[in-house]
Amino acid sequence: MYTIGLTSWSEHRSLIKNIDHPLTLQEYSAFFPTVELDTFFYGIPRVTSVAAWLTKVPSDFKFVIKANRSFTLHPGEELTKDELSKKINAFKEAISPLIEQNALKTILCQFPPYFDATAKNVAYLKYLIKELAGLPLSFEFRNRSWFNSQIFNSLITFCTQNKITLVAVDEPSIGRLSVPFKPVITNKQLLLIRLHGRNKAGWQHIGPDWRKYRTLYDYSDEELNRLKDTLFSLQNSVQEICIIFNNNSGGHAAQNALSLKKMLNVQFHNLNKKPPEQLDFF
Repeated sequence: MYTIGLTSWSEHRSLIKNIDHPLTLQEYSAFFPTVELDTFFYGIPRVTSVAAWLTKVPSDFKFVIKANRSFTLHPGEELTKDELSKKINAFKEAISPLIEQNALKTILCQFPPYFDATAKNVAYLKYLIKELAGLPLSFEFRNRSWFNSQIFNSLITFCTQNKITLVAVDEPSIGRLSVPFKPVITNKQLLLIRLHGRNKAGWQHIGPDWRKYRTLYDYSDEELNRLKDTLFSLQNSVQEICIIFNNNSGGHAAQNALSLKKMLNVQFHNLNKKPPEQLDFF
């Protein structure tokens, strides 16, 4: 089974003609059956806010939730072990409506570029798995050391044994500052593929507006067709392949996602009713 989604729901105005407001979750879920959210990365929302999301989407809609930045050792909030444990418990409480309604696809743990393949960091992964036991987890590594051949084979074994989805990332190839695209099945339930675009100059842009440049990319039909072939080669090895488009800054993600949907010849059922001014390119 293939599912396709975008990061966030509000940015994708290109889905609806003449729209004069940020897309609502209800409008977004007329087009895609899943969404990735970084809300939890920056802070823990109220459980009532999370429960409210579920009133806007169909019963089959699923959320990919990015783990809080403190869980993945991003800078800015260094916590003691007790403080981290309390925050993890608050996180679990906040996502409880998603769990109760079977609306949580996975928790995306995106580790920072300096989180390299060391014994200390492997020990931390084991700690995090224990703290989040029973929850569906996906690990995304952004340090190239995890992809050295011998270490990568051990990583595959580690993720498989712990039923962790190893995220396959498509991003610009710029040597040690990037990671390769390695779609490998480590969890028979889910393969998560995240597409950031291939804007080399934008990926290396430094400044407060880096995000605007980093994800500025429009996948060509040729590139999407090559991705389709890769997906076809994996489809019989896993229950679900979820593809998330994160090339948002130029407004390309939604149309790239719809193009891939057409190439894969898939239909998403139990979506919300489309607005009358939807695009009908396909």
